[in-house]
Amino acid sequence: MTLLSESTIDSTDPRAARLRVVLLCDVQDGAQDRFLAAYEQLRYQVSAVPGHITDQLCQSIEDPSRWLITSEWESAAPFLSWVDSPEHREMVKPLHGCVRDTRSLRFNVMRETSGRLAVDSGHRPLAPGETVAGVPLAPRPGPDGVIRHALTFTVKPGSEQKVAGILAGYRSPNAQVDAETRLVRTTLFMDGNRVVRSVEVVGDLVAALRHVAMQPEVRAVEEAINPHLEVARDLNDPLAARDFFMKAALPAVHHHARSAEPTGATARFAFNYPVRTGCGAAVAELLARQDEQAVADPASPLVRATVFQREDRVVRLVDLTGSPQDDPQTALGLAGPRASTVLAKLVDVPAEHPLPSADGMRHLLAACAMTQITDRVSPTA
Repeated sequence: MTLLSESTIDSTDPRAARLRVVLLCDVQDGAQDRFLAAYEQLRYQVSAVPGHITDQLCQSIEDPSRWLITSEWESAAPFLSWVDSPEHREMVKPLHGCVRDTRSLRFNVMRETSGRLAVDSGHRPLAPGETVAGVPLAPRPGPDGVIRHALTFTVKPGSEQKVAGILAGYRSPNAQVDAETRLVRTTLFMDGNRVVRSVEVVGDLVAALRHVAMQPEVRAVEEAINPHLEVARDLNDPLAARDFFMKAALPAVHHHARSAEPTGATARFAFNYPVRTGCGAAVAELLARQDEQAVADPASPLVRATVFQREDRVVRLVDLTGSPQDDPQTALGLAGPRASTVLAKLVDVPAEHPLPSADGMRHLLAACAMTQITDRVSPTA
């Protein structure tokens, strides 16, 4: 069952339409009775969750190992709140070992027909890129047709150098996923014991991530870093793996780029901002406004910038024609003193290095800068 973060949605929000959740399950051979027993226990527990309306268990008439669980919720909010909770993780444990793979899909109920009665829900369709709790419900491609996404996780202190070597040395998987989907670029950064892996995809993001996760080269790397992770994971358990990767998701919430590519070379950098509690969205919006202005200026060294944000984790990926030290303000996404002053209220800045002073800007740049581990651009098909 897909895990997303808790959110609160006002009943007047278009996203407060009833939610239909579809969970496709591939049950292992010989595990049908255990699967049915686990569902029997789970269904009564879920029925007591606030916001739950109903659910159904269906078996394929063409392939008996394929099962479908559908549930209906008053809106996305109670489902997302429950599905990211410790209670949810405990509830679904009995399913572990029963299924080979699962896929969770979520839909707002827009129209409904019962007998001769057809009903319009009254809710507008979601636009691509709209989010619930900062997680895109439909990832939005940039003007270049590329979807950007990132994952972040932490490793045990003291293992940073070992993990960096593992991540830098992997063999790139096949970039072509299918006729419509391919990997464009993968970049990895580290900041202390935190890893950020950004991916750029043309086509179906979910299909691309699923494709990558199944490649032997990637599986070998993931298994190699498993002992070093602060939060343990089991990639051989589909539910546990889904849990880990959904919690690690760091969606792209803003992207701005020049209308034309620069003539000279560019370099990629990443910045991890020390956001104060509850200020993540405000920081992301501030940086996005500054980047939009910067890429419109032909004299600016900023070529493109992507802001990744989930709750209070904000990471900004930039391509520059020069060094960040040459223009700390632009590198950090701060066009002038006013933006720096606003940012100072949203991030933790030492009193001895105040913004918008030049010293404060240099100190913040050093504090935010992440170390690039690898940057791989896939060849064009």
